[in-house]
Amino acid sequence: MWKLCFCLPFLLLDIGVAKASASIYLPSQTGADGSSSPVCSSPDPKLNYRPVIGILSHPGDGASGRLTNDTTSTYIAASYVKFAEAGGARVIPLIYNEPEDVLFKKLELVNGVIFTGGWAKKYEYFDMVTKIFKKALERNDAGEHFPIYGICLGFELMSIIVSQDRGILQRFDAEDNASSLQFVENVNIEGTLFQRFPPALLRKLSTDCLVMQKHRWGITPEKFKANHALSSFFDIVTTCIDENSKTYVSTVKAKKYPITGFQWHPEKNAFEWGSSQIPHSADAIQVTQYAASYLVSEARKSLNRPSSEKVLKNLIYNYKPTYCGYAGKGYDEVYLFTQPRSRL
Repeated sequence: MWKLCFCLPFLLLDIGVAKASASIYLPSQTGADGSSSPVCSSPDPKLNYRPVIGILSHPGDGASGRLTNDTTSTYIAASYVKFAEAGGARVIPLIYNEPEDVLFKKLELVNGVIFTGGWAKKYEYFDMVTKIFKKALERNDAGEHFPIYGICLGFELMSIIVSQDRGILQRFDAEDNASSLQFVENVNIEGTLFQRFPPALLRKLSTDCLVMQKHRWGITPEKFKANHALSSFFDIVTTCIDENSKTYVSTVKAKKYPITGFQWHPEKNAFEWGSSQIPHSADAIQVTQYAASYLVSEARKSLNRPSSEKVLKNLIYNYKPTYCGYAGKGYDEVYLFTQPRSRL
C-alpha cells in the first residue's frame, strides 16, 4: 500500500510528460538536427502581413486640461495604440480636426479603424465619426475588408449613427467597475472576437470580473431590439449588468460587416493603471490580447497596400507620448496633437 501511494504521483507525472511529448516534435522528427532543411511556410497572398490601424483622435488633452489649455488640442490615449500594436499592427493617428481632405488621405493608408472612448457626442467630432463610418461601409461594399472597433463612446456613436436616433442612449451606473460578460442565449461566437478564446477563458468571462466598464451611457437589450435599424445591422453578443442591476448591451457584431462594438474597454486590462478597479489578472490580460489579435487578424484581410513611404511618414512613431499618470487617475499616457500636421 505504501509503495502504491509513493509511486502514484510519479506515475501521473510520467503520463503528463508523455502527453506533452506527444504534442511536440523533436529535432530528429523535423530535420532540425541537420538531416534536412526546415520548411518555412509561404505567406498567404490573400493576407496583408503589415497591417496599419487608424485611430481617431478625441477633443481635449485627455487629462482634464492638466497638459494643455489649447482649445484645438486633441489626443489619443496611448493604451489604444499599444492595443493595436499588441495584435501585430502599426498605427496612424487620424486627427479629427485637421483638414478633411488630409484626414481622408490618411484613411486611405490604413486597413481598419478604432473609434475610442471619450465624451464627445456632438458637432465636428460626431460629424467626422459619421463620415469615417460611412466611408468604411463603402469600402466594404466595394469588396475591401475594412474592420472597425468602436469602443465605449465609439460604440455609442455607431449606435446613434445606425439607429439615426440621438435619443437611443440611456443612463447606466457603470462608471468605474470591472464586470463579467453574459453571452446571449443561442449566441454563435464564430466570426466574433470570441471565436479564438480558449474554452476555459470563455467560461471565466461569464463568472469572473475580467472586463472594465467606464461609461454612463448604454442601451438596454429591449430598446436595442426595438430599433429596427440597430437590430437589423448588429447582432447582440453579450450583455452586462450595471451597479443598479440594470442590463445593457455590451458587445455587438455587425451582421454583414467586420464591425465590432464594445461598451467595455478591451485595452485597459493590459495598458491602463489609473483605476484600482481595472482587472490585471493573467486571465484579464488574455482578454486584451485575444481582442487585439482579432482586430488585427481582420485588418490583415484588407488588400489595401499603400505606399510604404507615405505610411512611414504618418505613423504614430512620428509623435511622442506624454506621461500623465502622476495624477493617479485617468490615462497613463496620451499622444497630444496641438498643431495638426500631415506628411503626405
